Amino acid sequence: MLIGDVARRSGVSARMLRHYESLGLVRPTGRTEGGYREYSSDDIRRIFHIESLRSLGLSLREVGCALDDPGFTPSELVDDLIRQTRERIEAESALLIRLRRIGAAEPAEWEDVLQITALLQALGSESAARRQRAALSSVREVPVPVEALVEAALSEMDPNVAGALRWALAQSGDSGLALLAEGLGSPVAQVRERAVQSIAEMGSGEATALLKGALTNPDMVVRGYAALALGVRGVADAVPTLIDMLVGETRDADAADALSALASRPAVADQIATGLVDCLADGTLEPSARRRLTEVLADVPGVTASRALADLSQDEDRAVALTATYVLKLRNAS
Repeated sequence: MLIGDVARRSGVSARMLRHYESLGLVRPTGRTEGGYREYSSDDIRRIFHIESLRSLGLSLREVGCALDDPGFTPSELVDDLIRQTRERIEAESALLIRLRRIGAAEPAEWEDVLQITALLQALGSESAARRQRAALSSVREVPVPVEALVEAALSEMDPNVAGALRWALAQSGDSGLALLAEGLGSPVAQVRERAVQSIAEMGSGEATALLKGALTNPDMVVRGYAALALGVRGVADAVPTLIDMLVGETRDADAADALSALASRPAVADQIATGLVDCLADGTLEPSARRRLTEVLADVPGVTASRALADLSQDEDRAVALTATYVLKLRNAS
């Protein structure tokens, strides 16, 4: 079969067939009387083998080795092709994400595109200082797409950079809340923590609603950050979690401050006092825990708190009893 016929039947151009011949991949078995190349059925079968291997991503050199080397091990080459393909897919996926983010920013001019691209690259820099500058610049200059800010905030380990990213997210309004809400359900504890910290910096009603929902998160760290943020906002839903933190010595000083602030509202003060009394009634608290509860009760107005303090003035632990007695004297004198 002549080269033109082979090209038509195989789909491989005559030019490529000549290239294969020059590389020694496939040589026509014979020649016609006029000197034209003549391919046998075995030659054509080899051409199809070459094309099949090329379709897997092999280079022509690798194709030659696969067909001619008796000691060739295909499994190693296939494993290497899998690795290369994964790397190529990851690179293409990263490029697609970057292009979508640039598009989402709706740049008006090429200068905007260049600035956004530079900021996106800076957010992924190995330099913490550069990442921090990019986070701060994302608000002052061309806005960085919120998806990029959220991704950076959820992965950032440097505390200074993380603070700058949370600030930048807070300036962007509620646009990143949906993505941060997804972060609360991450299987990675650090991501959950960064997500709730970022939400805590946002003061909208939607952010508050997310924080309320986070009070039931299985992760105690997430619940704690949510409760502290809600306590600052005067949300009574945080009281049970704050009391748990106080008893469990989880950021207990911060929890005590939040409870004291919430106690300025009469309705919430009674809820706090009742919750603390219930804890004391359990009878299993260590003296250190009873001392912490006594100190918080000192800032809680109302009859329920006073009665609890009266009981604590008889506590077997001298420090608890003295603290409670002193607080009661101050209350009676006022």
